Amino acid sequence: MHEYVNFYFCARNPMLYKRLGQRHALCVLKISTDALDIEGAVITDMNAASKYVRFLPSPAGLEFVDEELVFAERWTHPDDPVRYYRHSAVKCAEVLVPHRVGPELIRGACVCSEAPRGRINALGLGFPVSIDHYMFFNQP
Repeated sequence: MHEYVNFYFCARNPMLYKRLGQRHALCVLKISTDALDIEGAVITDMNAASKYVRFLPSPAGLEFVDEELVFAERWTHPDDPVRYYRHSAVKCAEVLVPHRVGPELIRGACVCSEAPRGRINALGLGFPVSIDHYMFFNQP
């Protein structure tokens, strides 16, 4: 895993929620779908650390990603712990790209508030940075 750059299909997921207390130090990068065509890229149908994950070649592996579950607004199922566990793992489906992803594939970033946007813009990286309260669970 440490030899790959990993991207979630949907960044608004259990991992981001776990890090919500650090939201002012985080940004979500928007990466071109061209990353799917990088030689050696791998698609997972759930979190790569999950016990039951499948590692599939990209882009053909996209057909095994459950789009409805990955992009669902909520993954909590209070009355069904098995469904919750599975859905939270699927919500974190990933693209794994070997070694590195060049800056030319970065299309933008989103942050929770003006302060982190200002810090990123001050770096002069040349891509748009938007504020997205929804991405950060409506926490500015």
